Amino acid sequence: MRLVIFGLTISSSWGNGHATLWRGLVDALGRAGHHVTFFERDVPYYASHRDLTALAHGHALRLYTSLEDILPEARRAAREADAAMVTSYCPDGIAATELVLESRGLKVFYDLDTPVTLERLSAGQPVGYLGPRGLVDFDCVLSFTGGEALAELRTRLGARRVFPLYGSADPGVYRPVPPRGAFRGDLSYLGTYAADRQEALSTLFLEAARRLPEKRFVLGGSLYPEGFPWAPNVYYVRHVAPPDHPAFYGSSPLTLNVTRGAMAAMGYCPSGRLFEAAACGTPVLSDRWEGLDAFFTPGEEILVATTTDEAVEALSLPPGEIAGIARAARERVLAEHSAARRAAELVSILESVSGQ
Repeated sequence: MRLVIFGLTISSSWGNGHATLWRGLVDALGRAGHHVTFFERDVPYYASHRDLTALAHGHALRLYTSLEDILPEARRAAREADAAMVTSYCPDGIAATELVLESRGLKVFYDLDTPVTLERLSAGQPVGYLGPRGLVDFDCVLSFTGGEALAELRTRLGARRVFPLYGSADPGVYRPVPPRGAFRGDLSYLGTYAADRQEALSTLFLEAARRLPEKRFVLGGSLYPEGFPWAPNVYYVRHVAPPDHPAFYGSSPLTLNVTRGAMAAMGYCPSGRLFEAAACGTPVLSDRWEGLDAFFTPGEEILVATTTDEAVEALSLPPGEIAGIARAARERVLAEHSAARRAAELVSILESVSGQ
């Protein structure tokens, strides 16, 4: 299958969750014999933090300054593809949609930010990657979020066929590795700063650090503002590149997952970090949201907390119990949440829609 994608970024993991997801999916698609061409606008923000310059398995990464500059090539690639896709937060989303809708193959939209999309619609705010006709003209709409979000994409944006395509982890990249001194801690957290995560992060991480001054808390991620309420035992790593993620996870006995506000409120929107950490054999302590138990069994494959007391309690669990949760979570990821599994789901969805 030949797939063309107009997306936010695959070349830079700085300050976004799209790139790591796409890297795993595209690699898995290549291993299965499919071909991907990924069109990405070469914006300065990502160019200065680029950590991938070429794709394996013969895939093509096309960086462009202006879509108009490569319009003939992009139009030709879309028309020759078996499926042409535009994603949420694509900086040329509306123009790319026109190219996708001109294609002969399947016309696909993948919303990796469905709760944000729907929240903006509810607030009457513009959604820059959607045209005036919403999702009506696409043959198929994929969503990073399941549950009620799928129905809302139909009723509010006119999507005709909607399927969940959740996050995943590439076990070839995310696997158990030895700890690294610079990342070593008792609880880690990896994530870009977001205001709508701050309350939960304060409750489950920062306040726990204040209560446990003898323990070491390690936070990795970009965009944290001046005035962020650091504690003396919270150690900051400004950016953890994807190749360092396994060592970051593996350097603490427990890692925290905090879901963005809109995603937690909607539910059924697992962060890729959940699967990545579990694939690395690191047990996860997560905030609570509807649908979490569809991906991991609380108490057996994942720990869940809503209060600082519960976070502190998780940090005091016996090492043997923690290790058992880690093993069970890794087995679950390898069986149900790997990049290869998601790539197979994607191909199956596209083939089923194509056959209708």
